[in-house]
Amino acid sequence: MMKRGAALSVMGFLVLALLGLMVSPAVNAQASGQQQQLFNDAAQEFGVPVNVLLALSYNESHWETPGGMSSDGGYGVMDLRVNQSHTISGKDGSTVTPLQQASSYYTLNTAANLLGESSQTLETSTQQNVRGAAAVLAQDAKRLNNAQLPTTTDGWYTALAAYSGATDEQSAEEFANDVFATMKQGAFLITGDGQSMNLPATPTLNPDKLSMSGLNLPSDITNAPNQPANPTKKTVPTLPPNFKPECPVSLNCNFIPAAYGPDSSTDPTNYGNFDFAHRPRDMKINYIFIHDTEGSYDAVVNEFQNPASYVSANYLIRSSDGQVTQMVPNEDVSWGVYDWYDNMHGINIENEGFAAQGATWYTPSMYQHLASLVRYLAVKYNIPLDRQHILGHDNIPVLQSANFVNQHWDPGPYWNWAYFMDLVHGETPQQASGDSGTAATTTGITDPLRAGDVITINPNFATNQPTVTDCQTGTCVTLPRQGTNFVYLYTEPSSNSPLLADPYLHADGSAGTTEDSDWGDKAPTGFQYVVAGTQGDWTAIWYAGQKAWFYNPMGAGATANRSFSFKVTPRPGVSSVAVYGAAYPDASAYPSPIPYQNFDQLYTISAGQQYTTNGGVMPNDYFYDDTWNYSAPDDHDIVVGNQKYLQIAINHRIGYVLANQVEVSAQ
Repeated sequence: MMKRGAALSVMGFLVLALLGLMVSPAVNAQASGQQQQLFNDAAQEFGVPVNVLLALSYNESHWETPGGMSSDGGYGVMDLRVNQSHTISGKDGSTVTPLQQASSYYTLNTAANLLGESSQTLETSTQQNVRGAAAVLAQDAKRLNNAQLPTTTDGWYTALAAYSGATDEQSAEEFANDVFATMKQGAFLITGDGQSMNLPATPTLNPDKLSMSGLNLPSDITNAPNQPANPTKKTVPTLPPNFKPECPVSLNCNFIPAAYGPDSSTDPTNYGNFDFAHRPRDMKINYIFIHDTEGSYDAVVNEFQNPASYVSANYLIRSSDGQVTQMVPNEDVSWGVYDWYDNMHGINIENEGFAAQGATWYTPSMYQHLASLVRYLAVKYNIPLDRQHILGHDNIPVLQSANFVNQHWDPGPYWNWAYFMDLVHGETPQQASGDSGTAATTTGITDPLRAGDVITINPNFATNQPTVTDCQTGTCVTLPRQGTNFVYLYTEPSSNSPLLADPYLHADGSAGTTEDSDWGDKAPTGFQYVVAGTQGDWTAIWYAGQKAWFYNPMGAGATANRSFSFKVTPRPGVSSVAVYGAAYPDASAYPSPIPYQNFDQLYTISAGQQYTTNGGVMPNDYFYDDTWNYSAPDDHDIVVGNQKYLQIAINHRIGYVLANQVEVSAQ
C-alpha cells in the first residue's frame, strides 16, 4: 500500500487547497500514517482488501470521526450502526419515537459480538471501529460465498451491499456501487487531526453482483400505498409515473423517491416521510433551505426511504462529485426543518457532510452544483436570491419555545456563504471556498457608522478563523483553525467581555461559548442588522432584544459592509412586539374540525429597537396534514387567515412579527 508522508509538495498543497480540503502545513510525519496503518492491519487480520475498507470509510465519514452519532445511528469512521431507541423531530415540530431505524442491520452490535468488545469501545476507538467493520464484512462475505472469502476485490460487492443495511435491493446496490466508484477513482486527503490518507485508484474493477439474491431483499421500496384504510373524503395521491427530476439541464440529476406510507396498521396519523401537496398553487414557495446530512449520502438515502424515520428533503447532494438526487417532488412538502410553517413554504436541500468538519466535506463540486440548482429553483418559483430567502437550517426558528434547545444548527460555521452566494448570483467568487484558498478583502466600511444604519455581516472567510469548539461527543475539543462564516458577539465592545447568551441555550444565565452549536452569540455571513451604536473599532447591532457588539474596524479589515434594507420598529405607543416562529392564522380562521395550531412568542423587541425585514407580507396559512390516507375530515386542506406578518432577522435566525404592531422604514 502506498503511503504519503506529511511533507506535501507545493503542487500537492495547492491541489488540496483548490479542492477545498483542510490542510495543516505542519503535520507530524509519524502521526500522519497511524490511521492508514489501522486499515492495513484490519485488512490483513480479517482478509478484507484494504481498498474496500478505505473506500467504505471514505464514503461513510471521509476518514473523519464524527462528533457523536450520525444521522443513521452510526459511530466512527466506519459508521457502525447501533440498534437503540431514539427520538427525532416530527413533521409538526413535535418529538416522536420511530418504530424502527432506517436500517435493518445493526453493524455496531454485530461487530462488537464478533470482536468480543463492548459497543462503547467500538464507538470511541478508531482501531476497534475499523476492525469491527472488517469483521462484519468478512462474516457476510463468507455467508454469501459458500463460507469462503472472495478471491478478488470484485467479489466483495454483495458484502458491501449487505453492510448498507438497506431494506431494498435498489438502495443496497447503490451503496455498493458508490463504494466501487470510490475505489475506481481513488481518494486522498489530510484529515482534521493531520492524518495523511491515500486510496490509489483502481479503474479496472468490475463488481460481481451474482450473489445479490442471497440478501433476499425486495426489488424496490413500497411507496405511496394504494390501499387506503377507509378514506372518507379523498384518495391517496401517487407519484407520477416516470417522474423526471426537477433540475437544470446542466446537471445530471437522478430521482430516488422518499418513502410515503403508514408506520402503524391501526393509527393513520403515524406515517412518513413527506406530504403530498400542490405547491405553488396551494402554498407559495418562499425559501430554499440548506442543510448538511450529518451522515453519508447512502445512509441518508436509506433513511429517507424508511417511513419510520419521519424526515426527508426535496434534494440530496453528494460531497465527492456534487451528484444531485431529488427525493421529494417540489410540489410536495418535505419534512426537513423543525418548523412546519417553513416546511410548508420551503424547499429542503441536504448536502452530504458534517457541520463540525467543514471543508473536509464541503467541496467545490458540491457548492457549484448546489448553486446551479438554487438558481434554477429561484427562477422557477420566483424566490429572491438573497440571504433572507436562501437560509441554512441554523437560520430557522421553531414553533414552540421548548423545542429551541434541540433546533439544528447545520450547515454550521464552516459553510462558506459568501463563496456560495457569489456562485448563486453567477459571479466570480470573491471569497475562497476553502480555508487555504486565495484571500479576498471585503468592501469594508470607509466612513463611520451611525445608529440606524444597516450593515451586512461579511467577514473574509479565508482569514476569519476564530476559535471554535465542539462538544457533541460529551468531551469538548478545539476544532482545527479554518475559515468561518460568522463574527462573535459580545455583551460589551471588548473581546474580554462575555459572549452573548441566548436564553434558550443558556437558561441558567451563563455566558455564551465558542461551541459550534451555540448559535446565540454568532452573527452569520449575509444576514443584515441595524446598527445600535459604535465605539472605536466595535459595532453594536440589535440582536434578539439586546445590543450585541462585534469587532468591525474601518477599511479592508471590516467584518461587515454598509448596505440597504427595510427596517421595522414598534409603532408609536407600542412598548414591545412579540416575535414568533411562524405566520400561522389566528384561532378564528380554523374551521371545525381542524384544530387551532398554537405557536409561541419566542422573543420580544422593545420600543427604540430596529430589525431588518424583507418588506414582504408573509403567507398567513396552515397546512393540515393529519393522516397518510386522507381519512380525517378536511385532511390536507389549507387554512388561510387574514393577519399580516413580516419576516425579520431577529438573531442568528429569522422570526415573524405582526405588521400592525410595527412601522416600516427604509435605510
